[in-house]
Amino acid sequence: MNQPLEKEPQKVRLDKWLWAARFFKTRQIATEAINGGKVHLNGQRTKPGKEIKVGSRLRIHKGALEWDIVVRILATKRRPAVEAREFYEETPESMERREKLSEALRLERALSPRRVQGRPNKKERRMIHRFTAKTE
Repeated sequence: MNQPLEKEPQKVRLDKWLWAARFFKTRQIATEAINGGKVHLNGQRTKPGKEIKVGSRLRIHKGALEWDIVVRILATKRRPAVEAREFYEETPESMERREKLSEALRLERALSPRRVQGRPNKKERRMIHRFTAKTE
């Protein structure tokens, strides 16, 4: 029996596509985002198992960033980031919004004072002990 080989599937689960397109690091994280209402398919909330097709419109919220995209290629396997960008087409308004937000965040980080992380030194430790010491 010779079965025709499909180059591209006709439908793919939403969580699997988001993972393959590198919007989320794991399928579990993609599933949690979908269940949390961070991903909308064609303007409506959806479920992780919902099958998407070429031409489906997605709105993805991830932190402060937001993407409005149209699915161009259905993929079930995770590919390098350069190839994954070809799986979708982002709207120009979405790109502009993200670039402005990224620039604003970059400026905010540059202007905010940096706090050195790490263990407290001896003087800071004494101050912490004095502050937290119980007085009777």
